[in-house]
Amino acid sequence: MDLNEPLTAAEAAALIKAEALGNTGVRITGINEINRVRAGDLMFVDHPKYYAKALHSPATTILIDKADVDIPEGKAIIVSDDPCRDYNALVRRFMPQFAWSGKAEVGAGSQVHASVTLGANVKIGKDCILMPGVVVYPNTTIGDRVIIQANAVIGGDGFYYKKRSGGYEKMVTAGTTVIEDDVEIGSGTTIDRGVSADTRIGAGTKIDNQVQIGHDTLIGKHCLIAAQVGISGACVIGDNVTLWGQVGVPSKLTIGAGAVVLGQSGLIGDLEGGKTYFGSPAGEWKQKMREVASLGRLPELIKKQGN
Repeated sequence: MDLNEPLTAAEAAALIKAEALGNTGVRITGINEINRVRAGDLMFVDHPKYYAKALHSPATTILIDKADVDIPEGKAIIVSDDPCRDYNALVRRFMPQFAWSGKAEVGAGSQVHASVTLGANVKIGKDCILMPGVVVYPNTTIGDRVIIQANAVIGGDGFYYKKRSGGYEKMVTAGTTVIEDDVEIGSGTTIDRGVSADTRIGAGTKIDNQVQIGHDTLIGKHCLIAAQVGISGACVIGDNVTLWGQVGVPSKLTIGAGAVVLGQSGLIGDLEGGKTYFGSPAGEWKQKMREVASLGRLPELIKKQGN
């Protein structure tokens, strides 16, 4: 999330009544969580497992629950007893306006059914078709020649929570959704907007019915995603990837360009591009097929051994 007016680490600390250390005059130009952090950003970390990753990320300012850390040269830390709470407070203060009533831009030749709901600051390109019941959340951008079938939901809140002793605290969803040119989105599909950056669907990608795409996921160009695929948040999927029906992709995984994942496969790690995968856990399909064939012979082998 970019800031319209940058502020210093000291100024950000003052807003949440916390202490800034290190280069307290460093300028903060954006606020992002760890999956999409960039130079100039403020981010938060509240677990020792991720201290080093956060401190040595591109982030300029780190909101952290520990003062006794080595602060990299030129960076600042803001010490908080609850970084997640204070991160949410800063996001709420600076996030773009979120409203349903307001102007939406619709390009020439686009057909938007009367039952479609468009939030404020939605931008739709030329020659698009939005079928009945589609909901497009505020601050979404849709390119040219996009087709969205009935009852799809574009730009809903990310499924992202901080576990607390009494339940779960919702992470404020302040990002956007970008649908590039020539994308098709099937009926009942849901695409969540980014928590602090964007969820992006690359040009020419075709998405079937009842697909779920999580927050901050980046999908490349000319991908083919079949029905009931579930893609979690913060995944990176390369160009020309095919995911067949009911494939499950956990959060923060990367799938290389040109990969094919066969139906009902479940991923547990990153996949190299240019290969075909199958199974749960997914592996290269020829090897997995041999494993399946071997399992089919297992009762016979056990019976022979018993004799």
